Amino acid sequence: MIDEWTLKTRAMDTEETVNEALPEEKCLVDNEQFLKLEKAAIKIQSWWRGNMVRRTLLHAALRAWVIQCWWRSMQAKMLEQRRRLALKLYTCQEWAVVKVQAQVRMWQARRRFLQARQAACVIQSHWRWHASQTRGLIRGRYEVRASRLELDIEILMT
Repeated sequence: MIDEWTLKTRAMDTEETVNEALPEEKCLVDNEQFLKLEKAAIKIQSWWRGNMVRRTLLHAALRAWVIQCWWRSMQAKMLEQRRRLALKLYTCQEWAVVKVQAQVRMWQARRRFLQARQAACVIQSHWRWHASQTRGLIRGRYEVRASRLELDIEILMT
């Protein structure tokens, strides 16, 4: 509330102005002034406490807001990291599937090629044997397509 020094200085000021009053009236005036001063002091103190509470609440709200903003940004970063990781895993799986498919297709094409080559070797060996037996001229052509062999043979006898 009001400290003693303030009361004494104010009492001195009031004494100078009320020297003409009677001692009983002087007590009443001093008491009334003291009550007015005390009420004014209480109002000022409550106003100041209200300002301090509002300021403290404002600072607390600002701090909470800063923490919330930081947390939301961290959540967004973590979500982006999870999305990137999921994308990396997906692309790895897709590349693995593509590579396996390419290997299988290459193996199938190589197998068809080897079968066609083997068939051509067999045909060539038979042609050579037949050519040596007949002493004729053998003309032929063959084409290997997807899964079949096309063969055209001309035999000219001399």
